Amino acid sequence: MRVTVLAVGKIKEAYLRDAVKEYSKRLGKYCRLQIIEVADEKTPDLLRGGERELILKKEGERLLKHLPKDAYLVTLELTGRQLTSEEFSGKISGLAVHGISHMVFVIGGSLGLGKDVLARSDFALSFSKMTYPHQLMRVILLEQIYRAYRIANGEPYHK
Repeated sequence: MRVTVLAVGKIKEAYLRDAVKEYSKRLGKYCRLQIIEVADEKTPDLLRGGERELILKKEGERLLKHLPKDAYLVTLELTGRQLTSEEFSGKISGLAVHGISHMVFVIGGSLGLGKDVLARSDFALSFSKMTYPHQLMRVILLEQIYRAYRIANGEPYHK
């Protein structure tokens, strides 16, 4: 299975980059992982008028350029479906059984994802009703994908 993490913005903190590197290495045993970063828009502290929509549109256009038509698209959204780690593992395994060979997980910027990207989503996933920094979310997502593969292969994992 090919797994792509498509994210808005670069990871600035070294400790988060190290964690991404570690989980990327671990995932190499289970899938072909690709991480694609697109530029984020400068977001003022106080948004006026249609600034929010304009920022989401610009970031969305950058994301859409990297979305293959044949991939299964999972968007990370506050209002998405929450799954246990076992259910998430089953979701990934089930897609593979049904012939899906490429999954793309999309992480938006600080304002989330624009409507054009959301319209392309095959599955909306939420990790919590809480908001996480989008840079940290990349580490959390990679850890859960790694855990999902461990579960699917009957390998031990921390509960």
